[in-house]
Amino acid sequence: MTEKEKMIQGLLYDSSDPELAAHRTRAQKITKEYNQTERPDKTLRYDLLKSLFGHIGKNCYIEPTFRCDYGYNISVGENFYMNYDCLLLDICPITIGDNCMIAPGVHVYSATHPILYKERNERMIAGKSICLEFGKPVTIGHNVWIGGRSVILPGITIGDGAVIAAGSVITKDVPANTIYGGNPAQLIRTIDQ
Repeated sequence: MTEKEKMIQGLLYDSSDPELAAHRTRAQKITKEYNQTERPDKTLRYDLLKSLFGHIGKNCYIEPTFRCDYGYNISVGENFYMNYDCLLLDICPITIGDNCMIAPGVHVYSATHPILYKERNERMIAGKSICLEFGKPVTIGHNVWIGGRSVILPGITIGDGAVIAAGSVITKDVPANTIYGGNPAQLIRTIDQ
């Protein structure tokens, strides 16, 4: 199994693998170009996102600056909007549904590291320096609004119609049609649709 296959499946993998390093460099080049485009050039921006993401629906727009690890593990649905200065660490799939809005400065992490320091520290194996990490996929349902400066941790699922209050840290799954907020985020109330 390749390091990329291990990574996407959420297994412990070597992030210093040359193939993965090349993929990160590719994503950095595309996001740099995207972040330097002029606002009126929506076609170029969409084409860049289409070349970067695993899937992108129609009518999607991301305000620069935007960063990600690989891009190909990101899937966004129709009518997607993400505001300035967001980060998606996509070592495992990050799936975002239709009609979602993400406010400025939101971070979504599918990347994580072992709890035991002996496992997470850089190591030498067969004369090669490696860095072990793993991930957990993140799923954001349809019609979700995530408030500014929120952080979504690895392995989280946010249900359809949910709202995440600004500045929240999402440490557990969020049910559909609820408002969650705080650090760690907790149920504020349900939403009657």
